[in-house]
Amino acid sequence: MTYCVGLLVEDGIVFMSDTRTNAGIDNISTVTKMKTFEVPGERFLCLLSAGNLATTQSAISLLEERALAPAERRPSILTQPSMFQTARLVGETLKEAIAFTAQSGQQADSVFSGTFILGGQIKGGKPCLFMIYPEGNFIEAGPDNPFFQIGEHKYGRPIIVRTYDPQMSLEDVSKLLLVSFDSTVKSNLSVGLPFDLQIYEAGSLRPGHRQRFEERDPYYQTISQGWSESLKAAFDRLPPFVPKTPDDEPAGPLRLIG
Repeated sequence: MTYCVGLLVEDGIVFMSDTRTNAGIDNISTVTKMKTFEVPGERFLCLLSAGNLATTQSAISLLEERALAPAERRPSILTQPSMFQTARLVGETLKEAIAFTAQSGQQADSVFSGTFILGGQIKGGKPCLFMIYPEGNFIEAGPDNPFFQIGEHKYGRPIIVRTYDPQMSLEDVSKLLLVSFDSTVKSNLSVGLPFDLQIYEAGSLRPGHRQRFEERDPYYQTISQGWSESLKAAFDRLPPFVPKTPDDEPAGPLRLIG
């Protein structure tokens, strides 16, 4: 399993992914699930992956290989005219990788499945964020759905939903995602450190700050411990539960008998 998030705000996009991959409790390893592509001053793209590792790595390898090939031979992720066309190319490549691996055509529930989050910006366009499905189709983030999660998302979703504000700074978004990931790690062993962070500032057309958070990272430890203490303090401030007695129940409507 895995956990990846891309979150869009007015100032740009913040991406975060875990690095745990496993084929059983005795076969756990660390693999990056974040890949970036760039043409300085012209475009920046970030791709997060979840699902069968061999399938997603195959799709990414195809994208990398075709980006280096002559333009007339293969469509390149670095030459698409818009983020929409880029998302379509990534979807087609993912579908191709799944079909090739399965040898029996693509199926959404196949063990060879994979899902991507794609975000970034191309010169002349706005920052965009997409979720790309195994079938090759995709949806775009907007005001009603400003972030996407893939993998083990249910434990880290509530804090994002409760805290998100489109005017948040990129630094606050990074802090928010660290809390989301910390909550997930504490609830599911299939998601684990280190975490990869990539910040993209709108209009920059170049990668922003990138960082890997290890378990002993001082800032991560501060966030993890501080969040646990804050939750406990908030719980203690809530009013106590007082069981109702029969005398507390309001009288019901009068009923005529006979």
